[in-house]
Amino acid sequence: MTDLAAAMFASPEMAAVFSGPSLIQKMLDFEAALARAEAAAGLIPQAAAEAIAAACRADRFDVPSLYRDAAAAGTLVVPLVRALTGLVGGDARRCVHWGATSQDVVDTAMVLQMRDGLDLLERRLLEVAGLCADLAERHRRTPMAGRTLLQHAVPITFGLKAARWLAMTTRLIGRMREVRARVLAVQLGGAAGTLASLGSRGVRVMELLARELDLAVPDLPWHAERDRLGEMAGLLGLVASAMAKVATDIALLCQTEVGEVSTGAQAGSGRSSTMPQKRNPVEAVAAVACARLAIGLVSVLLSAGVQEHERAAGGWQAEWEAVPALFLRTSGAAEWVWRALGSLRIDPERMRVNLDQAHGLIMAEALTTALIPSVGRDEAYQIVQRLCDRAVGSGAALREVAGSDRQIRAILSPQAIEQALDVAAYLGSAEAFVDRALDGFHRVQGQRGA
Repeated sequence: MTDLAAAMFASPEMAAVFSGPSLIQKMLDFEAALARAEAAAGLIPQAAAEAIAAACRADRFDVPSLYRDAAAAGTLVVPLVRALTGLVGGDARRCVHWGATSQDVVDTAMVLQMRDGLDLLERRLLEVAGLCADLAERHRRTPMAGRTLLQHAVPITFGLKAARWLAMTTRLIGRMREVRARVLAVQLGGAAGTLASLGSRGVRVMELLARELDLAVPDLPWHAERDRLGEMAGLLGLVASAMAKVATDIALLCQTEVGEVSTGAQAGSGRSSTMPQKRNPVEAVAAVACARLAIGLVSVLLSAGVQEHERAAGGWQAEWEAVPALFLRTSGAAEWVWRALGSLRIDPERMRVNLDQAHGLIMAEALTTALIPSVGRDEAYQIVQRLCDRAVGSGAALREVAGSDRQIRAILSPQAIEQALDVAAYLGSAEAFVDRALDGFHRVQGQRGA
């Protein structure tokens, strides 16, 4: 990973989880746990297991040298096991890596990294949700223009917009918790998934290994069945997509012509290199960039799931790069959204000004609704459409055109017209939806660690 990628396209914590030394340690964790499991099953002496476990510390290995040798060996496991065997010495060296194959080590190490990565992502998403919850609560009655197809539709509140971000993030946190038991499973199958070298105690060793590492026990080794990784990839793609949705909304609200929010509390944040007046929403932009990179990796992992017989020829190897990259880019998207929300400045006055733009036509549906009981939907729609055309043609506000129209005045009193064109009176169930989003978040928040 380049310095630029580390700085912009991943959270620092996630970069540490998927670093080279971290992978080496996870692989050593597997070897230590395997030795302890085999000792517990009576396959190797307890003293040998203790000697192997004592040597399984990444700081005792030359990590750059291991990676150089891995290029020639085709896998990092070959030079690692060779180095580990040399460190163990004595009779115990004969027990190193017994019954396992390279993919057992790599897959389980990857699962251990994924577990740490999911922990980080969940914590960050809870923080993102917390910021959204605060915005939803504080701005539950802050009116703004609702926009469909990038045009004014009907009024909403900024609290409702934040509540939508909140509900989406809350659902993803729930999904992440749900898939952990299915996805985070140990891998131990030996040469071709039979564990023949462990005799009749293969399943027992697999169960003991899973217990040592606090991972799920799979129904059988999954060397060439990658649905677990496919499910994880799809979930991370959803997380990245959701973060991009939030970031895109923020970027659009930061547009000069809109100006309803701004981001970047730090000095110099978002400044243009050539245009002194510009302050770009760099946090939102970076989040979208990370998400696009992450979403592209989902297809790589799904296509890598098409594997040959009992061991893949290329698909498995592609995962070595794609899985860490997907976690890194997804973490980057969540990190930048968290930063954007944390520095978000809301401008309710500008929201109100924008509501009143375009001759007040954003209240056309409300006026139509007020007329329906008297004239029916079709005629009400035609009447208000005529008024809208007149407002646009004359440059007058809808309120003024409606108040002076004989047909409208014959149906609605001046007070009823005013009521129909009152933004605050046409927010429907916005507050109820805010409450529902907040309740859902608080439930998920309360389940943390349960």
